[in-house]
Amino acid sequence: ESAMFYMQQRGIPKKEAKALLMYAFTSEVTNSIKIPELKAKIGRIIADKLGVNMGFDL
Repeated sequence: ESAMFYMQQRGIPKKEAKALLMYAFTSEVTNSIKIPELKAKIGRIIADKLGVNMGFDL
């Protein structure tokens, strides 16, 4: 809840802030993937499904 408030106070819309927080939560799982190509692909799929533009290659 406080993370959402923090992001919104910095001009990030609620929908995008929620998606970024969900992406951060899923990254705890994807970071355990040992194959870099697979980790990057899954990260991109998750970001795409959440509608998050990470702005850099994972």
